Amino acid sequence: MNPGELQAIESQRQALLGQLTAAETALRSGLPTRGFGETARAHMERARAHICEAYIAINESKSVRTVPQLVDALNRIQQMMDHVQRRKSLRI
Repeated sequence: MNPGELQAIESQRQALLGQLTAAETALRSGLPTRGFGETARAHMERARAHICEAYIAINESKSVRTVPQLVDALNRIQQMMDHVQRRKSLRI
């Protein structure tokens, strides 16, 4: 690749990273909003996780989780949180 092509790719990368940052900021600011239910919040939290993984994939040269790996990890975390919540409610 010539220097002009590399510069164009870097400009696109920077623009995309900026868009991902803006999307993550918008989602983060919406998380405390009440009245839309837990399903909406769960989707927003998942979206944030995907945005963070995309940022890492674009910004760093190390390998990142695939989408199925990320979803599996998030599902396992949710199952553990649900389990802990059930145990807390049984103690009350």
